[in-house]
Amino acid sequence: MTDAVNKGRRDFLSVASVGGAAAALGVFGISPAMAAGIAAGRSEKPLKAAFSNAGLQATWCAQGKSAAEYWGKLFNVEVTWFDGQLDAVKQRAAIDNMASQKWDFVAIQAFGIGTLTQPVQKMIDAGIPVIDMDTLIAPLDKINVHAFLAPDNEFMGASVTQALVAKLGGKGNMIMTQGALGHTGAQGRAKGFEAVVKQNPGIKVLDTQPADWDVTKTARLWETYLTKYPQIDAAFFHNDDMALAAYNVMKAHNRTNILIGGVDAMPPAINAVADGRMFATVRNPSCRIHGGAIIAGVAAVTAGEKTGPGIPKNIIADGPVVTKANAPGMLWMEDHFLI
Repeated sequence: MTDAVNKGRRDFLSVASVGGAAAALGVFGISPAMAAGIAAGRSEKPLKAAFSNAGLQATWCAQGKSAAEYWGKLFNVEVTWFDGQLDAVKQRAAIDNMASQKWDFVAIQAFGIGTLTQPVQKMIDAGIPVIDMDTLIAPLDKINVHAFLAPDNEFMGASVTQALVAKLGGKGNMIMTQGALGHTGAQGRAKGFEAVVKQNPGIKVLDTQPADWDVTKTARLWETYLTKYPQIDAAFFHNDDMALAAYNVMKAHNRTNILIGGVDAMPPAINAVADGRMFATVRNPSCRIHGGAIIAGVAAVTAGEKTGPGIPKNIIADGPVVTKANAPGMLWMEDHFLI
């Protein structure tokens, strides 16, 4: 598969180096604004960009870093990383450091809404384009970011929950393990879950505690659940890392009959869906969000695109539900950094 992956990347890069790449990227959901950056080509001069996401302990964030660096090389952008470490206080210190330096553009996924507003505003005031990724830095009417690239979190939560409920025939005991409650993505996923449960009175929700994207905290929660609840039919997790951490606890307790749904469709989770350890996940397109931030940043700098009516403020990066039927194809797409 490695040869096929390398060939696919080379072929895609040859397309991405010419104006026709805009149409090619449209197949994968890249917005017209992002495609304009492709059409303009790589920056003639080296650009310096600063990136931060919630924490590289999370598989989604680590994949996003790889994608940003890959697309950065394609577009002549040197990417410097400021790790959020899955901690709002530590990320704030990192972004304060970022804001003390000069960048051509920056891209940030905040650990929680409102935690980074002051240093981000400082960069915006200095004329640095700021691309917001995945979760709101602050409400869009409160801070003038260049653009906000994110999935439809409510759809993701609802679609996976619906898949679980359908498999249960609309009856059973469920648990939702949430991410960080201050994360707007987690808030949307919870809304999607709750909307589906509300339509299915045969579903009883046993618990909805947050685990803050932390696999150790997730394991502790699920040790308690498996002792407390003799019957758990399904579980929805706000990301795949937590889902797989809980599966290991379930396996140790011989409770692997619980249907598991996750979010992100990371390679370990797709493999788990393929072999039956997980029932479903949904793609939160880390590669397109982080790669799209590179494209949007380059366009802002080299083409002089300024935030305003011509630039979509909220760009949705969508992704499908992943089941055993489409898992192999999803793995191939991720290997090519296209989703």
